Amino acid sequence: MQRTKPPFRADMVGSLLRTEPLKQARAKHVAGEITDGQLAEVEDREIEKIIARQEEIGLQSATDGEFRRSWWHFDFLAGLDGCELIQLDHGIQFHGVQTKAETIAIRSKIGWPANHPMIAHFKFLKAHTRLVPKMTIPSPSVLHFRSGYNAIKSVYPDIDVFFDDAAAAYADAVRAFYDAGCRYLQFDDTVWAYLCDDAQLKQAEERGDDVDKLQERYARTINRALEAKPADMTITMHVCRGNFRSTWISSGGYEPVAETLLGTVNIDGYFLEYDTERAGGFEPLRFLPKGDKLVVLGLITSKSGTLENKDDVKRRITEATRFVDLDQLCLSPQCGFASTEEGNVLTEEAQWAKLAEIVEIAHEVWD
Repeated sequence: MQRTKPPFRADMVGSLLRTEPLKQARAKHVAGEITDGQLAEVEDREIEKIIARQEEIGLQSATDGEFRRSWWHFDFLAGLDGCELIQLDHGIQFHGVQTKAETIAIRSKIGWPANHPMIAHFKFLKAHTRLVPKMTIPSPSVLHFRSGYNAIKSVYPDIDVFFDDAAAAYADAVRAFYDAGCRYLQFDDTVWAYLCDDAQLKQAEERGDDVDKLQERYARTINRALEAKPADMTITMHVCRGNFRSTWISSGGYEPVAETLLGTVNIDGYFLEYDTERAGGFEPLRFLPKGDKLVVLGLITSKSGTLENKDDVKRRITEATRFVDLDQLCLSPQCGFASTEEGNVLTEEAQWAKLAEIVEIAHEVWD
């Protein structure tokens, strides 16, 4: 049976490949050749185009493709009180490639600002689609993991106070998006996958963190933020192993975190990467409680333009039903198509073909 509220049987994670007019406008803006207002005009026009395309292929929700962002996470986090985007001498290391050399520094007490720019971004999306407008923001755990205790302790000697403030800021964010009309919000959270990778855990220890306590701290922080969620608002979480220029960071199945993530975090639905063997098998889904929680299977890769065989995808959905009821499953890409403005290595038409195929498969499986 199809669903009338999110997450939908055919859904998407959030980001889309930046269009050529948008790329050109952003380059001109960086060069000082156009104003903020002129850039916004291009963003508006290109977002309207991709909204129309999402409506055309039959999706039930629409995003703005994260077209106003450079990063999936840093743009949002830099807008929080106490946070600043800074330059580094190296980027984040992915498999064989590094990102731009930027990160978030915590300068003072974390808080939700009076006018976060992404509230206006959501309002534009809502005003320009007949679908359910979906907003994506990084999870509070992302604010912590990349920095680690050693980078935070000058402001927060007691790390639990940091998590308390992060939870309060996100609770305010949830209320602000709700008041703006948002009923479908997503926390993007690579960290739960990183906690399944020994190399990432070792790096977290080197940054000063007690890795044995991270799952509990992240779950508590997210749940406290979700206490502000009204009953008619859906909040999902997307978990993947990194996504930059079609590369990745971590490997490992969900088993080490599944009981906490699926069983104790009060999220309505989980978008879980499942496009390669690096994500492991479906066995961890046994921890999903029976009832209203859903798992959106990320079986369609966003890292290449090769279109999946529909029968293969259906077989994998059937495999997943050994551990969770079909009615608690949906389908999506394993990640966004452009977690950063550089985008993955595939064409826009391949991107849209994949999303259209997801809609087709969903109808064939759940109608």
